[in-house]
Amino acid sequence: MLTRLSPYSPLSFALALFASATSAQAQDAAADVLLELNRVDQIDSACRLTFMARNGLAEDIGSFALETVLIDAEGRVAQLTVFDFGALPAGTPRVRQFDLAELRCDTLGRVLINGVAECAGPADCAERLRFETRTELELIG
Repeated sequence: MLTRLSPYSPLSFALALFASATSAQAQDAAADVLLELNRVDQIDSACRLTFMARNGLAEDIGSFALETVLIDAEGRVAQLTVFDFGALPAGTPRVRQFDLAELRCDTLGRVLINGVAECAGPADCAERLRFETRTELELIG
C-alpha cells in the first residue's frame, strides 16, 4: 500500500527538514580539509601509508604538514614524524605516500595526527581538518 503525502503533511515536512539538514551537513563537510588513510602496504622493510587529501576550503593551502604519531597494537608509540603533504589546491584531491623505514605495518594499531605542523593557507585550516580511513588502522586526531 502506498501512502500519498500532501505537501503539508507532517511526514513530508519531517522528510524535507531531514533532507535540508543532511544537505547542510554535506556542504559543511565539503568545506573541510579531509585526510583519508587510503592504503597501508608493506614494501620490503618499510611500511607505506597512502593518504588521500582533499582541500574543500575556498582557497589553496600553499603547504601542509602534520605531526604524526604511529602507535603499535599494544598502544605504545612506535614512531613520531612529520608528514609533509605539500600544496593542497582548493577542490582538488591529492594522493601522498609516506614510507616508514624499518617498520612493519602489521604491528601498527592506529595513526594519531598529533597536530598541524604547518598550514600556509586559510587561518582556520587546522580547525577544519577531519579524518577518515579505508584501512584496518584507526586514524585519529
